[in-house]
Amino acid sequence: MQTTMLSLFRFDRTSDRLWVLGQMGLARFQMPRAKGLQFWKLCGTGTGQGFTPRPNWGVWAILTVWDSPAAAQAASRMAPFCHWSARASESYSLRLAPLSARGQWAGQAPFSPQAAAPSQGPIAALTRASVKLGHALQFWGRVPDISAKIGQDPAVLFKIGIGEVPLLHQVTFSVWPDAASMAAFARRGAHAEAIRAVRDNGWFAEELYARFQVLGTEGRWHGQDPIARHLAQEAA
Repeated sequence: MQTTMLSLFRFDRTSDRLWVLGQMGLARFQMPRAKGLQFWKLCGTGTGQGFTPRPNWGVWAILTVWDSPAAAQAASRMAPFCHWSARASESYSLRLAPLSARGQWAGQAPFSPQAAAPSQGPIAALTRASVKLGHALQFWGRVPDISAKIGQDPAVLFKIGIGEVPLLHQVTFSVWPDAASMAAFARRGAHAEAIRAVRDNGWFAEELYARFQVLGTEGRWHGQDPIARHLAQEAA
C-alpha cells in the first residue's frame, strides 16, 4: 500500500538554521537513492498560522511518497531524515494513507488512493497550488483570512503551511478529527469564498487536492503529539 509521510523539523539555534540551508542542497542528491521512494519534495514553511508568504527559517519539511509501509518506516534510518532529526530541536512525522486525490504536482499525480475512507478517526487535507505570477497579489490577499479561520477553528488538530517556492508554490496541510468536521470548514466562510474566487478568476496554473487517513505519528511538535490522543481513541 502506498504510504505518504510529512516530516517536519524545527531548528532553534542560528547555527542549526544555517546548517540546514546547506543540507537542503545536499538532500537533493541523497533522496533519489532511497529505495521505494516514488515522489519527494523539500519544502520551507510560513510564519504565523503557517499559510503566509513570509518564510519561517526555523522550520523545514520533507514530503515523501513510498511504495510500501516498510519502505516508509525504513526512511527514518536514512539521510537526510536521521541527520536532520539529530540536529533539530524538535521533529515530527505523520504517516498517511491516501484516500482521494485530484490534480497534479509538478506535472505528476503523486498519490494513488487505495485505502477505503474510515468511518472515524483523524483525516488530513492537503492542497497544493502553483499560483500564476500575475495573480499572486490577489491570491495572497485571500490566504491570510483563510489562515486565521483555520487557526481559530476549534476542530482542527494540526495545521502548517509549506512550500517549494515562496509566493508561487504553496501547500496547505491540516488534520481534522474526522471527515465531517473537515467538510464543514470547507463549506463555509473565507475558505469557500476563496475557492470560488480561484475558479472564477483562474489564479492557479496547477492545483492538487488530496485527503488522507492518518495512520500514525512519531515525535513531538511544540512539546506534544497533537494527534496521538485521537489516534488512541480510534484504536480503542
